[in-house]
Order: sequence, then structure tokens, then C-alpha cells
Amino acid sequence: MSPPRHRPLPQSDPLRPPGARPLAGGPLWFDRLAEHRSGAAPRLVAVGAVPAAALALLTAPRPALCGLSLDRPRIMAVLNVTPDSFSDGGLHLRPEDALARARALVDAGADILDVGGESTRPGAEPVPEDEEIRRVAPVIAALRAAGVATPISVDTRKAAVAAAAFAAGADVWNDVSALAYDPASLALAAASGRPVVLMHAQGDPRTMQDAPAYDDVLLDVADFLAARIAAAEAAGVPRARILVDPGIGFGKTVAHNLALVRGLALLHGLGCPILFGASRKRFIGAIGGAPAPASRGPGSLAVALEALRQGAQVIRVHDVAETRQAISLWEALNAPA
Repeated sequence: MSPPRHRPLPQSDPLRPPGARPLAGGPLWFDRLAEHRSGAAPRLVAVGAVPAAALALLTAPRPALCGLSLDRPRIMAVLNVTPDSFSDGGLHLRPEDALARARALVDAGADILDVGGESTRPGAEPVPEDEEIRRVAPVIAALRAAGVATPISVDTRKAAVAAAAFAAGADVWNDVSALAYDPASLALAAASGRPVVLMHAQGDPRTMQDAPAYDDVLLDVADFLAARIAAAEAAGVPRARILVDPGIGFGKTVAHNLALVRGLALLHGLGCPILFGASRKRFIGAIGGAPAPASRGPGSLAVALEALRQGAQVIRVHDVAETRQAISLWEALNAPA
């Protein structure tokens, strides 16, 4: 039987009891945890019942991301340069349109710009490598030439695209395949010296929503990410340069997505910052009665605030101004007294 995983139960109240521990070096704390074992119901345990090594991973401050401290929430803004992304496909294909959009996102409060040239929505077809490079590299180069200093991540599964993006000025690699799609990815990630986002996905975008199934979605996702962290470390990528993403909507039903959101704090036990991206996803529309992606802003904010309550460090969103306002209020309400 695999060892248990521990999910801290985060709190923000200024009345902090003796023995409470900081959650990932941020403003939240915990003094109880849920212990999860495969095939068994979670049980409540005290801090003292958790092995010291596991507790160290849960409490250690997370390293800065491109100079951005992660002791407060950060916003990653979506900038798709694709014709077919589910929410904003076709809007920013030309570098000048992408540049205008990027400036607007930064002005609205984005901490990171996430540039993607291949849609990974359910049912999407793969984009040839050279076409994806043609989409993303000129946009990143144009942003840097225009003086945009905000950190830029490239959202791609392909090593050659990531390399071209790095050459154009990208700082972070956001890979929905957790560096598993392209055999050259692990070596490039190690050699680049750049942070990487390892995301969980079950199946290929073309078929991932056909019939997703898990034994225990929360533990299965955590185990997958732990294995990908180990693979990245073995290839020469230190844990200090790794972020993890549960992959909301990537091979998950509505019930799977809800379970991952409710149990998100379990991923702190991996010892890496958590990137959370649920913005405008289909399950929000299904629950909130919003068929059109652009109408899912309120539901996206509700889910993002729940992720913050559980200590997520980076929130990936389409609606930056609205998210920045919500985070400002959340911080004011939850800041240490």
C-alpha cells in the first residue's frame, strides 16, 4: 500500500493556535489535516501525526517565480494566438493585436503573460510544430521589442516550440503534458534553467473527455504529478523550478473537477507552488448555467477564490481586471492582523 498523503485544512483567522504551521510560507496556516489513503475515507489528523519530511514540504516557503514572490497570489493572464481556442480563439493572431492585448492585460494587473499557439480544448486537433512556432515566437519577440518586461510563459507541449519561445524572450514553460508529450522536453527544460509548469491531463485533447475515469481522482492526480516531478528532477530540473497544475477540465468530468477543487490543498504536499487554471472552463458553465465561455466570469471568480482559500499561488485567468479586484478584496479580508 502506498503511503498516505496529507491535505492541510487551511485557515486565515488571526486567532492562530499554538502549534499551527504556515502553509507553503504564505498567509494561511493549518493545525489539522485530512489523511488520504487509497481505498479508504479520509480521516482527520493533527499536525503532530504527520511525518517530519511531509510536514516540511507542506510548510516550506515557495521560491520566487521570475522575481515574483509567492507569499501572495499571482495572476497568470491567458494570451492565446490561435484561431480555435475555446474562449478567445482568433482574436489575437497578429502580433500587433497580441501586443495590444498584452498591454491591456498588464495594465489590468497581470503578473505573468501565458502565450499559447495550440488549442488544447476538448476535441482539438494537434498543430504542426512549425505552425505553432510561427504563431508564438513573433508575438513574444514583439512583446519584448515593445518593452513589455512582464514575465512570459509559453503554453506548449513541444520542445522545439519552447526553445523558439525562449529564444524570443519567454521565461517559463507551461506544459499541459507535464513534459511527457515530447521526448526532448525533459532535457530542454533542464538545460534552459527556466521554471516549468507540470500539468495533469488524462488522454489527448482530441479524446480526453470521451470517458475519463479514476480510482480516486485527487490521489491519482497527486501521484501522477509526483511521478512527473521525480522525472523532471532526474533529468536535472530542480524542484525549486517546478510548479504543479491539477489540470482542471483535462480528462475530467464535472464531478472530477469539483473533487479536485475541494481537495486542492493536498497538492501542497508535493512541495511546489500550485498553479490553478479553471477560468471559463466547461464545468463552470454546466453548473452555473452559462453556455457561452465569455459569460462564465462570475463562476470563474468563485472557483478562483476557493483555490486561493486553499493556498494556490498562481491563478491562470482570462478576466484579469475582475480577478485582480477579487484578489485585492480576498487579501484585505485574509491578511494577517
